[in-house]
Amino acid sequence: MIGQTIAAIATGLTESGIGIIRISGPESYEIAKKIFRKKNGSVPELSESHKVHYGFILSQAAEEHVSRETSGQILDEVLMLNMKGPRSYTGEDTIEIDCHGGILMMKRVLDTVLRAGARLAEPGEFTKRAFLNGRLDLSQAEAVIDVINAKNDRALKASVAQLKGSVSEKIRKCRETLLEDTAYIEAALDDPEHIELTGFSEKLLRDVEQTEQTLGRLISSSEDGRLMKEGINTAIVGKPNAGKSSLLNVLLGEERAIVTDIAGTTRDTLEETINLRGVTLNMVDTAGIRNTEDTVEKIGVERALKAARNADLVIYVADASVPLDDSDRRIIAFLSQEEKKTIVLLNKNDLAGMVSEREIRELLPEDTCILSISAKHEVGIEELEQRIEEMFYTGSLSYNDELYITSARQKEALVKAAAALRQVRESVEQGMSEDFYSIDLMNAYTELGYILGEEVDEDLVNEIFSKFCMGK
Repeated sequence: MIGQTIAAIATGLTESGIGIIRISGPESYEIAKKIFRKKNGSVPELSESHKVHYGFILSQAAEEHVSRETSGQILDEVLMLNMKGPRSYTGEDTIEIDCHGGILMMKRVLDTVLRAGARLAEPGEFTKRAFLNGRLDLSQAEAVIDVINAKNDRALKASVAQLKGSVSEKIRKCRETLLEDTAYIEAALDDPEHIELTGFSEKLLRDVEQTEQTLGRLISSSEDGRLMKEGINTAIVGKPNAGKSSLLNVLLGEERAIVTDIAGTTRDTLEETINLRGVTLNMVDTAGIRNTEDTVEKIGVERALKAARNADLVIYVADASVPLDDSDRRIIAFLSQEEKKTIVLLNKNDLAGMVSEREIRELLPEDTCILSISAKHEVGIEELEQRIEEMFYTGSLSYNDELYITSARQKEALVKAAAALRQVRESVEQGMSEDFYSIDLMNAYTELGYILGEEVDEDLVNEIFSKFCMGK
């Protein structure tokens, strides 16, 4: 209930220098006066907003006229910040208590707040209130959780840009254009004697095409946005003893995978997350692919092929010190059939070479990236990292110039809006009645409104905010 006062620990529930307890709602100030006393024992004066107060949290709520000496034991020495709505994160009266960051202490301060009249906030409820009170639109609210969960600098910058309203601004401008054109058509249909539609189709066509281009750029950014947000699913494949686990260990910078001279050491997938040059790779080291009668190893091979099918990037590690065999050709045939983004690593270039780049290139698409490396001696790893970055991201991400859609929900709405505008354009080109224009224009307008949170149902809002952490 938005009329209730809520509270939660806003920092991580782990030992730290400072812990923050956030209180939001109509009773926030009254609760603060019950549990907080200044150093001289007086009740804080909270008429001035955005002011920091130094004092103590009492172990139990007290009446306003009762000093800290007579009201009970002092619980903690704190700083307290008061923010009057609507000039706060939630748009409501808000209190934030900075206490010592021990887990027990944060819980005890929160318990005191709850006993004084607040209830425990649900996950994401502070941000949900910010949305319901008009402080954030839904795309900005989604960006909040993306900022918290960002795995790399690119994802962080994209999320911060969206939080600042970069996507919202684009969407609002598109909606304004669509609404103006729709209003003009409706007005002309209602009052044809005074409002002329002659020549309007040309203007409408220009507006629609320009809006389509804007939406097209946002839609095309969604794949990069997904990779920034979730990371690039990367499968390392190869025959046994080709050096897959050695490569994983080099990229990780630690001995995570077991490496031996015995073929088939890795029998199951091993998953790790790696950050390379601001690119997050969700790495899967797989079992060596070969024909085998071993039941356990067979399962490992099937899992390796499944990981490769589901990957955004496949790194094929070939042992260049021995000739290609049936296992290599099976892998190469698989890669050719799947048409995955692939990097071929001719490993063990510190030994005499038995496999050439030309030999591999004859079996795979011409533009396949092929590199010569030595995982054992860490040769060629820097070039591998550079090629991965170039393969997935073009140009550099900035706060002002690049917008990225990171939400599947937003992409779906953009695609539907673009389809509606395509209908408008086709209707104009076919010379159809203006009634058809306005229907599809409003469909596009409505779909774009879903991105901002207009006309969305309560279940969707609850689902989005349920993914937030407690205290946010």
